[in-house]
Amino acid sequence: MSTQMIASADVSLQVRVTGNQSGPVVVLVHGFPDTQQVWDRVVPLLEPDFRVVTYDVRGAGASTAPSSRSGYRMSKLVGDLVAVIEHAVPAGGPVHLMGHDWGSVQLWGAVMRADSDPRLSGRIASYTSISGPGLDLFGHFLRSGLTNRRLVAVGRQIAHSWYVLAFQTPWLPELVARRFGDRIRTGLTRSQHLDESHWGDTFEDDFSHGINLYRANGLSFRRGTTSVPVQLIVPTKDAFLSAAIYADVAEFAPDVRRVDVVAGHWVIQTQPSLVADTLRGFIEEIEDRGRDRQQA
Repeated sequence: MSTQMIASADVSLQVRVTGNQSGPVVVLVHGFPDTQQVWDRVVPLLEPDFRVVTYDVRGAGASTAPSSRSGYRMSKLVGDLVAVIEHAVPAGGPVHLMGHDWGSVQLWGAVMRADSDPRLSGRIASYTSISGPGLDLFGHFLRSGLTNRRLVAVGRQIAHSWYVLAFQTPWLPELVARRFGDRIRTGLTRSQHLDESHWGDTFEDDFSHGINLYRANGLSFRRGTTSVPVQLIVPTKDAFLSAAIYADVAEFAPDVRRVDVVAGHWVIQTQPSLVADTLRGFIEEIEDRGRDRQQA
């Protein structure tokens, strides 16, 4: 395994690269309030077949934090992904992406720009999203639900997302995270059926910094599309996200497949083999497509 700090605009990111150096490249991006350590049960299952790249997102783990809330905007997060891709594949070429929670949200931001951002053009071969709808998709779900009077579905999701509103309160969420970090960690561990080793040593800082992801990025109501092949892994027992959010995902990603899994939010920890196998199958399909096009 190679572990390095790389520069990305206003922060430094800790990046790890491991696995089969001649295999397709897979970049895994963690969510809130995790670090790249959350992938520790998935990575060994992918190493025989893929070159696996993980990194601590800005403000988490061993990566540094920006000095202001604006440093957590989507444009900055996409820039970090670009820096990681350039580090992992300096000679160019595509990578496969997988994101969980806010890692998934920010990768949706990159995927929706892949056809227009020259830094990403031709660099994203596929995208697997877990428990993290794009801001465009979430905005569409809320607006469409209210317009079409799907009030029960909207109300259920708002109830699931109560913490998003709470995080908008100035300084109080950070104070709670610092003072009651152990209780928050223990509560999540028990309620989500996780192991204590799931969390990094920097949990309180990761939580406090990560709150700015919610503050710096509002919902979007754009209706763009992406040509990137997308796979959704949808945990049907997710305590934070309703499966109904993804009903219209094909309007944003026409080349999409969906895999529903009986699992909670942190399926990457509770069912790592299922996640690894589902990702492997999707990548093999996409790689076969590419070879077929070259031979045609």
